[in-house]
Amino acid sequence: MKPQLSLLTLCLLLGACGTPAQRPDSGIAPPSSWQSPHTQSATRSNLQWWTQFGSPQLDQLIEQARVGSYDLAAAIARVRQAQAETVVAGGSQLPEVKGALNANRQKLLRGNGYSQLDADSDNKAVDYFNASLSASYEIDFWGGQRASRDSAQFGLQASEFDQATVELTLLSGVANTYAQTLSLREQSRIAELNLANAQNVLKLVQTRFDSGSATALELAQQKSLVAAQQRQLPLVQQQAQDALIGLAALLGRPVQELALDQERFEQLSWPTIAAGVPSELLTRRPDIARAEAQLAAAQADVTVARAAMLPKVTLSAELGSGADQAADILRSPFYNLTAGLLAPVFNNGRLSAERDKATARQEERLETYRGAIINGFADVEKALNSIRGLDAQRQWQSEELNQAQTAFNIAQSRYQAGAEDLLTVLETQRTLYAAQDLNVQLRLSRLQASIALYKALGGGWQVL
Repeated sequence: MKPQLSLLTLCLLLGACGTPAQRPDSGIAPPSSWQSPHTQSATRSNLQWWTQFGSPQLDQLIEQARVGSYDLAAAIARVRQAQAETVVAGGSQLPEVKGALNANRQKLLRGNGYSQLDADSDNKAVDYFNASLSASYEIDFWGGQRASRDSAQFGLQASEFDQATVELTLLSGVANTYAQTLSLREQSRIAELNLANAQNVLKLVQTRFDSGSATALELAQQKSLVAAQQRQLPLVQQQAQDALIGLAALLGRPVQELALDQERFEQLSWPTIAAGVPSELLTRRPDIARAEAQLAAAQADVTVARAAMLPKVTLSAELGSGADQAADILRSPFYNLTAGLLAPVFNNGRLSAERDKATARQEERLETYRGAIINGFADVEKALNSIRGLDAQRQWQSEELNQAQTAFNIAQSRYQAGAEDLLTVLETQRTLYAAQDLNVQLRLSRLQASIALYKALGGGWQVL
C-alpha cells in the first residue's frame, strides 16, 4: 500500500506547484505624454474625487447611490457568483472524498428465484449492510485543471473590476445629473428674471403707447418677446424636473422620495486635476483591468481545451466493510486501489472544435483589451481638450456677458428718455438673455468635463 500512497502524494505536489499565470501583453506601447496640455502639479489619485467639487449635497447623493443603486447591487451579486465559481474550479486540485452507508433488504415474493438474487424460496428475507470511504484524484499532467482554476480566478478579478466600473459609471452619472439639475434650476431662475425684465419693458412701452410716443408695432413686438419668455420658462422647468427624475433613478428611489437642498449652481467648483502619464492609465482604469483579466482567463481556457484532448490518469482508493448484521458492519474491512487511463479516441472533432473556439475567444479578448486601452487614451485626451477649450471660451464669454448687460442697461435708459428706438432695446434684451444662458451652459460643460476626466482616469481607482 505504501507505494500507491507515495505516488498519490507526489501527484498532489505536482498539481499544487504550477507556475502562476503571467499577465498578458497587449502589444500596445503607450505614448510618453498626453497631447493636450494639462497641470502636472495636482494630486494624481483621489479615491473620493466627488468631494473636490465642494458640494455637501453631492457627497450625500453619492453615498445614497452606493446604497440604493440596483445596478451596483447586481454587480456585487455577480462578484459573489464568480467567487463561488473559483471554489468549484479549484475543487479538482485536491482529491474528492466520499462516504457511503447502505442498508439493503432482499426478499423473494414467489417462485424459486434466480442466480442474481441472494434470496431464494427458503429465505424469508436477506439483509446486508456496508460502509465505505472512497477518494479519487485526476493527475493534472497537462495543466488543464490548474488552468481551469486560473480561468475562474481571472474571471473573479474581471467581475470585481466590472463592479468597480459600474460604480465609477454610477457615481459620475450622479455627479453629472446633479450638476445638470442645478444648472437647469439656474436657467429657470434666469428665465424668470428675464421674463420679469421683459414685462417691465412692456409696461414702459404700454405707457409710451398710451401717451402716443410708441407705435402699435413696438407694443406688439414687446408683447411677442414677453410671450416667448413665458414659453421658455415652462420648458426649462420641465427639463429640470426630468433631470431630477433621472437623478432619483440613479439613486434607486422614486422621485417623490428625493429632496434636494437649495444649493446654488455657482457653489459648485471644479478642481485642478493632473492626468499623469499615459502608461499609468493601464493600472488606473477598472475597465482596462477587466479587459486584461478577461484576456488572461481566455488564455487559460485555451490550455483547458488543449488538455481535454490528451489522456487522463485517475487514481482512486476505497476503504469499506460489510456484514449481514448491522452490528457486524465494521468487522470485515477491505481496501481497493485503482489506477485508470482514459484517452479520447473518436469524438467527431468536438474536442478540436472546442480548442479552436477557445483560441478564437482568446483572440477576441486580445482585441477587446487593445480597444479598451486605446479608448482609455482617447477618453483622457478628449476630457483634457474639452477642459482647455471650455476655459478659453469662458474667459471670453465673461466679457461678452458683461458687455451685454451694459448694452441692455444703456438701451433701456435711452429708450425711456426717448433717445433710442424699441428695436435696439429688443436686440439687447435677446443678446443679454442668450449670454446669460450660455454662461450657465459653459459652466455646466466645464463641470462635466472635470467629471469626465476623473472618470477617464479611473476615478482614483487602483488595483489592490
